[in-house]
Amino acid sequence: MRLLATFEWSVIWDNRGPLAEGLWRTIQVSFIGIVLATAVGIVLGAIRAHRIPLLSQLAGVYVEVVRNTPILAQIVFLYYGLPTIHNIHLYLFDVHLGNALRFTSYETAWLAVAIWGGAFNTENFRAGFEAVPFRFREAGLALGFSRLATFYRVTLPIGGRIALPSTINTHISVLKNTSLMTAIGFQELTTTSRSISAANFRDVEMLATVAVTYLVIVWMLSGVVRLLERHLALPERA
Repeated sequence: MRLLATFEWSVIWDNRGPLAEGLWRTIQVSFIGIVLATAVGIVLGAIRAHRIPLLSQLAGVYVEVVRNTPILAQIVFLYYGLPTIHNIHLYLFDVHLGNALRFTSYETAWLAVAIWGGAFNTENFRAGFEAVPFRFREAGLALGFSRLATFYRVTLPIGGRIALPSTINTHISVLKNTSLMTAIGFQELTTTSRSISAANFRDVEMLATVAVTYLVIVWMLSGVVRLLERHLALPERA
């Protein structure tokens, strides 16, 4: 009760503009990251599920490295580490590449969550594709489809539905991981709230706003997913 008595709602309203801008940046980065992570997951998941030589091993290395290192370390490496490697390359080989390996905070934000989400989605889709019974793929080939057409018409629709729950969980994590971009100063929702609280010392109000906002977004996303799952549910065998 004492906390509610000292809670200044006006602080949130007075800073609604910057907070809305921070939320919009969070949504932008999340959307780009989710789309790219899905594309990476489908392609590399198919490569791993079909065990394509060399490409499957390279995809496995990517998955292991990304899944077994903290995403915060990956973010810092992309933003601060790559320019250093770039400078060493210039020194050793005397080649000018401009700023090829230097990303802005915005580019780092969506790239980091896309790389992270792509690694997890690779395994999500690999498991989904491998769960498709072989007789279904065999039937597609028997109908005269090429291997690529069989994947597109048979394996992807069925395996994608199987992988949907775990994939959505990854996408929710991608959304929440955007809050880690405060480490590189990208002004998404969390960083914006911290900047505001640094000026007015109203940490409780700002942190509560961030928490509730993420909670609402994730609840809405989860609700949409449940509807999508019901719509795309595979028919049960009699």
